[in-house]
Amino acid sequence: MRSLATRYDVRPTKHRGQNFVVDANTVRRIVRAAGLAPDDVVLEVGPGLGSLTLALLERGHRVTAVEIDPVLAAALPHTVAHFAPQQADRLQVVEADALRLSDGDLPEPAPTAMVANLPYNVAVPVLLSLLEGLPSLERVLVMVQREVADRLVAPPGSRIYGAPSVKAAWYAEVRRAGLIGRTVFWPAPNVDSGLVAMRRRTPPASTATREQVFAVVDAAFGQRRKMMRSALAGLAGSNAAAAAALLAAGVDPTVRGEDLGVVEFARVAECLQRSP
Repeated sequence: MRSLATRYDVRPTKHRGQNFVVDANTVRRIVRAAGLAPDDVVLEVGPGLGSLTLALLERGHRVTAVEIDPVLAAALPHTVAHFAPQQADRLQVVEADALRLSDGDLPEPAPTAMVANLPYNVAVPVLLSLLEGLPSLERVLVMVQREVADRLVAPPGSRIYGAPSVKAAWYAEVRRAGLIGRTVFWPAPNVDSGLVAMRRRTPPASTATREQVFAVVDAAFGQRRKMMRSALAGLAGSNAAAAAALLAAGVDPTVRGEDLGVVEFARVAECLQRSP
């Protein structure tokens, strides 16, 4: 990886949250943890210099790699052709911003799984955007900053439970899948990383839209220490209207957002939409 960086005059940048994995055992461990089926088409976001890409191809998977950096996007096919020539036809590279990606931007066949080392600075927005924009994704394994991993898997009532926890749960069953030390990266970050596994599920049944539910979630955690009746007053029009909607949803108006699961948030959003 370091020799490739020298060849292409690449230096990891904080602006794009680039920390490249330079340990072969680590990328192979990530691929094993993903639990991929033989026929899965894998989406990799931010392949960088290609270490995880090579590990995915080594296991015979078809990979669509989305890379925003034009130098890295152009270099990846050459890297694969050199190190894994027999698997080169299984790679497709898309130069694009993952935050603006939809299923129409990707080649066929549509990806069924995502395995990625996500840039620390945009990990949660990228993850949620892709889960929304790519309904074909059934399984996800991402490596993110350990603190972000902790928040994604946190249950209701936890000190670190928040909007990312609820929004991830809207799309999928979420679990922790391991820890990754900082020494396997170049440059080494100041924090450890965590693996998060997700399996898509049907969102909670509700007449409220995803946008309406997420608006309630954002309001609840935007003023974390406030009771729900106060946190939702802006959305409902008043404290009294918020309290009425909460009671209609079977939720105590004096609880805080950190005490509610995604099903409760969906009920609250639905009752808010019914309110005059």
